[in-house]
Amino acid sequence: MHFSKFAGFALCGLAMAHPGVHEPNSYSHVAKRNFLHNARRSLDLCADHLEKRGLNERARARRSAILQKNKRHTIHARNTNETVSKDHHSSLSVTSSTSESELFSSNPVCILAPEGEVGPFWVKGEYIRQDVSDDEPGVPLYIDGQFIDINTCEPIENLYWDVWNCNSTGVYSGIQNSANGNGNDAANLNRTFLRGLQKTDSDGVAQFKTVFPGHYSGRTTHIHVIAHTDAEVLSNNTLTGGSIPHIGQLFFDQDLINEVEALYPYNTNTVSITENIDDHVVQDETEDSTSDPFFEYALLGDTVEDGIFGWVTLGVNVSASYDASYAAHLTSSGGVSDSSSSIGGGSGGGGSGGPGGF
Repeated sequence: MHFSKFAGFALCGLAMAHPGVHEPNSYSHVAKRNFLHNARRSLDLCADHLEKRGLNERARARRSAILQKNKRHTIHARNTNETVSKDHHSSLSVTSSTSESELFSSNPVCILAPEGEVGPFWVKGEYIRQDVSDDEPGVPLYIDGQFIDINTCEPIENLYWDVWNCNSTGVYSGIQNSANGNGNDAANLNRTFLRGLQKTDSDGVAQFKTVFPGHYSGRTTHIHVIAHTDAEVLSNNTLTGGSIPHIGQLFFDQDLINEVEALYPYNTNTVSITENIDDHVVQDETEDSTSDPFFEYALLGDTVEDGIFGWVTLGVNVSASYDASYAAHLTSSGGVSDSSSSIGGGSGGGGSGGPGGF
């Protein structure tokens, strides 16, 4: 499966934070729950508007086209409208004759809670690019995200979706630290695998090709997200300035994680797996709310080895603005550690590496 096939689609129409070192959080538990409740109610009122504008129909067509182009044999999609505490096991069998309306009719929306955790391993200044896989071994993962302004019901155009995740054995690129794999590997500062940014189009959509994340001590499988607005693109194809209306993380069904973790090289990691139900960020983002920060997904073949396509529509409050600390920044001369950042959390993960508790 080649990314060129995926990138050929028109970009028409995802993101929750990395724990570890907890960022100062001005939101109380009650304030966060109230935000999620009010945002859900606001976004529910957007349904007719989005349908009339044709955004939902274009999303169904786009996602169906990606599946048809990249799939191998039968694909399976997970159930929707289930909370994190329920079983998200895939039950819908899909063939080439299955209509896109049947597969995508529910069009689930994830509302992002305010001011999540950025974690200790954000690298500032990563490149704007769709394919961030960098030949990393593991299960191919294609993700499609659509961002909707919860205040106006309009898609958010020209938002930069910043994503990063660890590799199949739990190590992040761009960081040299004893809590992230081999702390003596200075060359990792210059690596950029599984990191990048993409700009949303007029339908509020951006897409990536990455590799399904592995795991490390104390955390469930996840992808980090930062949303940038009003930022400037530099001549070297990186981003500067602007505001950050959201910091957060997105998650995957546990049964899907278990299937992937049984494969090589994921299964070479001897660090114990933390499941979704025990992950403190999943708990924080879903407790006492209807928030569902999980990817909808379909397999691109008979097994996960053929690849996974994940999608989500996200409601964002663009009027918000947060600060995000970074552990390193990418320069024209390579990566540079930020001496003022503190990388903490639990004791470092063993096995194949990975930060402890981040």
